[in-house]
Amino acid sequence: MSENRVNGSPVTSQPKVVRTTAKLDRRVLRTRDTLGDALVELMQEKPFDGITVQEVLDRAGVARSTFYKHYRDKDDLFLSDVEDFFASASTMLTRTKADLRRLAPIRELFAHIAGAREFYVSLAASGMLDEAKGLGRGFFARSIEERLRLAGVQLTQAEMSPTAHALSGSMFALLDWWADHGMKMEPEGMDRLFHARAWAGISSTPSES
Repeated sequence: MSENRVNGSPVTSQPKVVRTTAKLDRRVLRTRDTLGDALVELMQEKPFDGITVQEVLDRAGVARSTFYKHYRDKDDLFLSDVEDFFASASTMLTRTKADLRRLAPIRELFAHIAGAREFYVSLAASGMLDEAKGLGRGFFARSIEERLRLAGVQLTQAEMSPTAHALSGSMFALLDWWADHGMKMEPEGMDRLFHARAWAGISSTPSES
């Protein structure tokens, strides 16, 4: 702790405030992650409708008052986790400066889902999958539109947004087909298939990254 003087009087500065805030932020994130993990575990054991907030709290070891500081109910917890996931996944290519010919991280997303197959199945059984995919389509439509602009695709604004939404919709339709057929095709192959079809429907050629 350092000491300064104002008008001859000692004034104690408190540089720990920033560290305390950072620590609080980390604690909040850790609590949210713990609650999300607990809900995911329970969803693989029983139907979503049968899960109570108290069961989530017991599994996570979190107090009820803490839960309600962050979420209204278990649906809010679930959708918040889904939003966090899609916000990160949809911007992956731009953050990593991937080849601009890639409009969506199909390979990475499908590989992730294949690795969490049991959870995906339980999500479908819970009746929450359609709601999750609905959120995902919005996130990916925005990120695909950004990728199209970065790639130099020449479309009017009236064409750009619906094109991005159509491509996002086709991505999730492809995911449905892939999941319904046992996830047998390699994610890399699904990525090539998606992008071949996507660029075939776009008149301008993407610039090289």
